[in-house]
Amino acid sequence: MKKNCDLLIHQARLITCADNGQPCGLIDHGTVACDQGRIVWVGAAHESHEYTSTQTIDAQGQVLTPGLIDCHTHLVFAGSRAHEFAQRLAGVSYEAIAQAGGGILSTVQATRAASLDELVAGTVQRLQQLQAQGVMTVEIKSGYGLDVDNELKMLAAAKAAGKQAGVDVKTTLLAAHALPTEFADDADGYIDLICTELIPHVAKNHLADAVDAFCEGIGFSYAQTDQVFAAAARWGLPVKLHADQLSDLGGAGLVADYCGLSADHVEYTSTASIKKMATNDTVATLLPYAFYALNETRKPPIEAFRKHGVDLAIATDCNPGTAPTTDLLQCLHMACTLFGLTVEEAIRGVTINAAKALGIDHDKGSIEVGKAAELVLWNTTEVADLVYWQGGDRVQQLIKP
Repeated sequence: MKKNCDLLIHQARLITCADNGQPCGLIDHGTVACDQGRIVWVGAAHESHEYTSTQTIDAQGQVLTPGLIDCHTHLVFAGSRAHEFAQRLAGVSYEAIAQAGGGILSTVQATRAASLDELVAGTVQRLQQLQAQGVMTVEIKSGYGLDVDNELKMLAAAKAAGKQAGVDVKTTLLAAHALPTEFADDADGYIDLICTELIPHVAKNHLADAVDAFCEGIGFSYAQTDQVFAAAARWGLPVKLHADQLSDLGGAGLVADYCGLSADHVEYTSTASIKKMATNDTVATLLPYAFYALNETRKPPIEAFRKHGVDLAIATDCNPGTAPTTDLLQCLHMACTLFGLTVEEAIRGVTINAAKALGIDHDKGSIEVGKAAELVLWNTTEVADLVYWQGGDRVQQLIKP
């Protein structure tokens, strides 16, 4: 007797991103059965005779993937930093701009002045741009408030925007992003505020899914980051880190010591830190657009990550200063052309490995039985097109509960 399901998709080139021995977990002429928002069966079309549905989609050989995941963004912000782009073109470094009061602090001023509704409206627009590229889950960080009220305002805006846009948003507390002017001569005092007020409040009220920090010479020291992570651990929040972007302060190793979800940027990450990441299953999240926009030359140590078995994720890093983009597919292309990733690594970087970087790989990131029925049907029959071709109408249909 056949089993009924809500939706049956057949004749698809399934990029399952499961470990079935094929590149990207590929199943040609594949079928996916979905019921009550969950995947209940996956396999070759000729094996799917057990299921029937009144709603069917004939994929006609086109590619079907899990919903894409952008696992590192700063989508909630106000203001513009286009003038800083012009400064960098004229030869002014990112560090010099930040030290002169620009950079992150410029966006902080604009974001503090913006209302919650204004922040939500801008974030919804950016979420919709990502959604048009097949992105169905997005991580959004705070970090442009830098005080209790405005950090909470940013987290609230992120959640409200996700509901309005119909995108699953995971929030991250990034209060340790930069030193606010109020604490210009008291970095330790600001870290204490984060650890004793913000993190406990966020944890008690379930306002964020993780805690992040910027461990860098123009950000916070190793010791200060360690304090933030220790506070997060006390309150049961997982951690991730802006690590080793401009120098090697050992940040990737530190976040791995806390069994952190991911170390992000990682251009200067050492072999010692990579070994820690491998041991503790910490994902390396690559942000190629920021690398490109800042005209950096130090590439992430991809071969070392491969050698030690560290999973690679890819994200937009969407922010108004160093990654003004909502084009995740372009970031896939850049990860391949700039960093040397393969097509399979790139695709896994915005599916199953991006899910791991958010701690949601039990539910998302691959087409497997029991996982959320969030799928993307693409206007192509070629797997490599997801990375290769740029522009145009790429998505044929978003499929979600």
